[in-house]
Amino acid sequence: MIEARHLRVLRAVATTGSFSAAARDLGCTQPAVSQQMKALESSAGTPLLIRTGREMRLTQAGEALVRHASGILAGLTAAEEEVAAIAGLRAGRVRLVSFPSGSSTLVPGALAALRAAHPGTRVSLVEAEPPRSVEMLRDGDCDIALAFRYGAPGGEWDDLVVRPLLADRLIGLVPEGHRLAGADSVGIGELADEPWIAGCPRCRRQLVEVCEASGFTPRIDFATDDYPAVIGLVGAGLGVAVLPELAIESVRPKGARTVTVEPAVEREIVALTLPDLARVPAVAATLDQLSLAAAR
Repeated sequence: MIEARHLRVLRAVATTGSFSAAARDLGCTQPAVSQQMKALESSAGTPLLIRTGREMRLTQAGEALVRHASGILAGLTAAEEEVAAIAGLRAGRVRLVSFPSGSSTLVPGALAALRAAHPGTRVSLVEAEPPRSVEMLRDGDCDIALAFRYGAPGGEWDDLVVRPLLADRLIGLVPEGHRLAGADSVGIGELADEPWIAGCPRCRRQLVEVCEASGFTPRIDFATDDYPAVIGLVGAGLGVAVLPELAIESVRPKGARTVTVEPAVEREIVALTLPDLARVPAVAATLDQLSLAAAR
């Protein structure tokens, strides 16, 4: 295998015309230059220099190697500088995927703080709900996935680095003129006879389980994955709903009132990455800023 240090020696010998002059240029001894050249010729499998008395000429193979050496060494230097910039957070890229209510609440503040602290780091954002976002992370299509889960932690993320961010409680939504609009808290059983508007499929499954545990099955008249649409339907008096608190923060609930629903149901909001990616400075800095944004 040809090593970069050997190419540097060969180029110095070709430029100066002798081992001694090359040694002076490289800041090493003449025997060291001679040893490096022998190692390079051994790796190449052919002579690279012709020594005749004090004269030294390149063989055809030597000329070819010198011709390529400049480009190779320049590329290595550029690579070293780029890696050093990434390691020092003067450059770098982070691909972030988030669910919509996280994109509108946690992500903006985190990315603004990251840009202020490390302006050379670029972050891209696409939206996807779990489990699709987690699949994207495992497939190498993103570096960080903002995700959520309900209930006790299982083993579905055991291969990932999990950064807990916050507990996001489900909040009830009723029309402004509803009989329970002014209540401090509402037992979910009190909404048993109401028409329901369901949110995303994951929230809907959790809603059905909670309602059934309280002795009824919700009558879902309207189904939509769009949070503003859910709030608009409630505001128009067409039904009641429960949404994550982050979702309500991201949309002004015009015509609707929020109520605390009992029993409390929370989803765990986390940032996920792969173990190797967690050691990348730009990824680690983004995780830190997401944690700070969640704590505000």
